[in-house]
Amino acid sequence: MSQWHIYNQDSNHSAWVIRNEELYCDPESNAQKGDLMSNKEYSDYELRFEWKLEKEGNSGVFVNVQEKEDIPQTWQSGPEYQLLEDSHADMVNPLKRPGCLYTFTPQMNFVKTHHRSEWNQSKIIQKGGILSFYLNDIQTAEMDLNSKRWKDMVKTSNFKDYPEFGKHSKGKIALQDWSRGVSFRNIKIKEL
Repeated sequence: MSQWHIYNQDSNHSAWVIRNEELYCDPESNAQKGDLMSNKEYSDYELRFEWKLEKEGNSGVFVNVQEKEDIPQTWQSGPEYQLLEDSHADMVNPLKRPGCLYTFTPQMNFVKTHHRSEWNQSKIIQKGGILSFYLNDIQTAEMDLNSKRWKDMVKTSNFKDYPEFGKHSKGKIALQDWSRGVSFRNIKIKEL
């Protein structure tokens, strides 16, 4: 926990706890709620992690997050690797399936998640502004964050009114706090 903190907060005392050797966001906790941020910024890297959600769970991993007081939420600057449990209602939306670049592109290759009692493996690679997502060893997304295509997609998206959204290829990594409980383990990052 020493390498993490709650977005726009100095303290890491929060609903995020270490439980059974996993990082867990406890929905029943009365402690500070919020997305968990890396202390460090990253540009070119490979991030690997395992995750699982409780029934109807929804979460995400945000990349290139700009932590500023005038940006109230992580998702207002950082694109999202979507995490979703199979029983969640959003599973029918191809732009919100697990491993998607949330609301921008459907899965490149169809992938089902494991049963909610089992761990899913995810990988995010960013190099030279090109972002690639993998779920259970299958590539699910790729986007050049410097491309006209990406800039045009942002201009017509629900994020168009957030001036910092998707404009950076360097920033912090955030794990999304959500109301149903999410677990992470084996979080490893290698700078490229």
